[in-house]
Amino acid sequence: MAAHPPASAKNDSRMPSWLPRAMVLALAFLGLFELANWAAHQLIGIAIMMTVSFFISLAMEPAVDALAARGVHRGLGTAVVFIIVFACAIGFVATLGVLMVQTVGDVLDELPGLLDQLISWVNHTFHQDFTVTQLRDRMFKDSDVISQYAERAANNVWGLSSTVLGGLARFLTIALFSVYMTADGPKLRRSVCSLLPPARQGAVLHAWDLAIDKTGGYLYSRALLAVISAIAHGAFLAILGLPNAVALGIWFGVVASFVPTIGTYLAGVLPILVALTIRPIDAVWILIFVVVYQWIQDYVLQPRITARTVDVNPAVALLSVMVGAALLGAVGALLAIPATATVQAFFSEYIKRYDVAEDPRIERRTRTDKSGKQTPAASK
Repeated sequence: MAAHPPASAKNDSRMPSWLPRAMVLALAFLGLFELANWAAHQLIGIAIMMTVSFFISLAMEPAVDALAARGVHRGLGTAVVFIIVFACAIGFVATLGVLMVQTVGDVLDELPGLLDQLISWVNHTFHQDFTVTQLRDRMFKDSDVISQYAERAANNVWGLSSTVLGGLARFLTIALFSVYMTADGPKLRRSVCSLLPPARQGAVLHAWDLAIDKTGGYLYSRALLAVISAIAHGAFLAILGLPNAVALGIWFGVVASFVPTIGTYLAGVLPILVALTIRPIDAVWILIFVVVYQWIQDYVLQPRITARTVDVNPAVALLSVMVGAALLGAVGALLAIPATATVQAFFSEYIKRYDVAEDPRIERRTRTDKSGKQTPAASK
């Protein structure tokens, strides 16, 4: 007679009662995760625009507060500040357009002579017998290349138009929210604090004020440096007799002041290129002036102007721009330095620092005593 399996074996062969519910919950959580991931990808563009608008409002609020303290209505003060900022931005873009058109025209005018000089140098150096006609025939013998490039450019016109319109729409959206956040700054802070217990409202307001002071102060110090740089370089270029000296000075001041570390040398490329098309020796004088002015700005002007705001180390500024560009592209590069200045201010505000005892290992400079023996110099 066959033995029946025990009751425990029958129960073990069945699916546990909790497993169906666990599978349903796992599928539900997976669906919620996919939904949240999809929503995050759809809303990331809006989040970036709101972040940019918030930083712009932080930068504009000190000027608006200064006007409000003098009796100007906050809405009118916001309008005045943003109109000035937009006018400066439009002026810079127009200046850049004029410079590009003028520079390209000068290069095209001087290109035949420069090409003749280059071919003469190549023939004399390498004992060749090239001519401009031979070079032109070799470059344009395959006319299909040019026609194919023109066809691709024509096909990309619609895509380029869509990109420009999309960028304009984002710009207007950021400008609109920036105006609202700046004009309603006190109301926005009150609304945020109403969601917090009274014990934490003071800390949040202090952090907010610190971000406003450091972000606005850093940008205003950069703007002042840009004005000084534009005047100095514009005057020097005018003395050299370069065309569009004022426009070149504005270009130089903005790029050199708002692009960290390499901005001065990057801005100097355009004036040097213009000088090469007119009098090549002027390019040497421009390069010397750029180096000297950069030294004066780093060691004389910048420490005095940024003494009351915040001075970001050039290496840290460049690293922050690289990180911001890697995370958010051009927008991240734009916000990197104000964000770094704010974080640096938080660290200096809340991190405790201790006195450092004098130790020759900190400063390894040496000094000569009366016997002529080299000894380590102690830190002062």
